[in-house]
Amino acid sequence: MSGSGNGISRRTALSGGIAAGASLLAMPAIAQSGWPNRQITWLNPFPAGGGTDAFARPLAAVMDQQLNQRIIIDNRGGAGGTVGASAAAKMAADGSVFFVGAAHHTIAPHIYPNLDYNLETSFIPIGLIARPPQVISCNPQKVKAATLAEFIADSKANPNKYNYGSSGNGSVHHMAGELFQVATGTKMTHVPYRGVGPAMQDLVAGNIDLMFDGLGSSANQIQAGTLKALAVAAPERSPAIPDVPTAKEAGLPGFEVSTWYALFAIKGTPQEIVDRMIAELLKALDNPSIKDAWGKNGSEVIKLTGKDFGAYVTAEIARWGQVVKDAGVKI
Repeated sequence: MSGSGNGISRRTALSGGIAAGASLLAMPAIAQSGWPNRQITWLNPFPAGGGTDAFARPLAAVMDQQLNQRIIIDNRGGAGGTVGASAAAKMAADGSVFFVGAAHHTIAPHIYPNLDYNLETSFIPIGLIARPPQVISCNPQKVKAATLAEFIADSKANPNKYNYGSSGNGSVHHMAGELFQVATGTKMTHVPYRGVGPAMQDLVAGNIDLMFDGLGSSANQIQAGTLKALAVAAPERSPAIPDVPTAKEAGLPGFEVSTWYALFAIKGTPQEIVDRMIAELLKALDNPSIKDAWGKNGSEVIKLTGKDFGAYVTAEIARWGQVVKDAGVKI
């Protein structure tokens, strides 16, 4: 009896061990790896000090508290954000690196014919971070016009009198300037930079005349009076700069351009990590400090994640392709 009982116990133990092993195998990879179990990098394809930084850095500060793991921002600017995007596409797909993309990257395929990455296939959409409107900002010492109408009249009377800076060829800032010239019949000189930060420094210093910039990087300068805003390229005025009229109010109906920033995972990142990052992003966007920061930077909080955000990216690529064609933009 005793031997038989021991045999049953051994079989039971063996059976239990197999069941436990199967249970472990069925556990999500994220639980097995303990993700995040090391520092996380967000690759920002623009220099420090631009609109991407204005939103990515406070968001990272909140999310690294949620994840209990440090998130660092790695700025790699150049060629309208395509240098950093190319670098990100080649990085490890293990949840240690994420890519902070922008609206500029939906324009790039139509401007740069030899990109070695594809925004739709090299990355996995996590979600939209922010979408601030563009604002026409100028150096008050270089542009004396008090209103948008006065500036347009002066530009028409003096072709190429003014220049405008951008974060690089093919960026939303560049395209906004091209759209403006088509809409107003004016001519200006485009001055591309490696990112918004360097361009903003030159605008404040008076080395360039104006910019079509997202409010994320220009709101503080406008509020401080360092820059003069002629109009917001949005359907409604921005709470961040309520005294600045919309382009329509200023006499330029239909001129609406926004800049958006978003988070992507590297292709091949485990779905469990992607799902967790989406959940953490949504949680962070509900944080009062984020809502406050977004409001000061002129952006509403928009929750658009996963496949829905992926569909938005696809639509943006098509939309900007048509704009590039209509404006006849070539690099």
